[in-house]
Amino acid sequence: FPDMLSNPRLTSVQRTLTVAMNQNVSLSCHSDSGSPPVTYTLFKHNQKVSTLNRPDLTPALFNLTIKSASDVGEYKCKAENKVSSGGKYSNGLNFTLIEPISKPVLSSPTSQAKKGQNVTLSCLSKNGSLPITYIFFKGKQNISPPVKMHKREAAVIFLCISSSSDFGTYKCRAENSFRNNTKYSNSFNFTLAEERSHSQPLIISLGLILLLFIIGFALAIPFFIIPSYKASE
Repeated sequence: FPDMLSNPRLTSVQRTLTVAMNQNVSLSCHSDSGSPPVTYTLFKHNQKVSTLNRPDLTPALFNLTIKSASDVGEYKCKAENKVSSGGKYSNGLNFTLIEPISKPVLSSPTSQAKKGQNVTLSCLSKNGSLPITYIFFKGKQNISPPVKMHKREAAVIFLCISSSSDFGTYKCRAENSFRNNTKYSNSFNFTLAEERSHSQPLIISLGLILLLFIIGFALAIPFFIIPSYKASE
């Protein structure tokens, strides 16, 4: 007499449920016990995807291509034989779509700084699956521990411009779980802000006083020169 099938197991052949766009994946559906032949049907969100027949108890392999975000919904499979009324259903599997990150942008509210001034640097990749890990560099030396962001927000570090060497070239690096997809940002340089001389306001004040003195002297000439000229006639 034919035996009823056990509930099938649905597994990812790649042993991972994180996938990228246009990636090929394989799902294995297998009932450990029951009388063959067996018909396996793969479903996604209760919609039939594919059906395979097996003359024995070997696994059915379903090959898929992840073409859009809708392809990462929940998958299940059903196993049927002559005595399994209604079939037996497997566990569900959900893929997670990972997107490569875009080139991060390194920026600061100011590009000019004085020695001793505190500044900030922000690094942000506008596209890519979260979380994203950022690291900041000056030249080829990293100047921050890895900063992991779980939201679409910029990673920010605070710096103090304490010497001339702090005006070097800065960059940041971004990466996520997408393989071989590390991206570096644009270069950013702080420039030394021109410091106003303390004597400059004093020079301006003295210049204004001298100008007022000259104007006052010019206005006073008619009152002193002309009466003395008339008196001498």
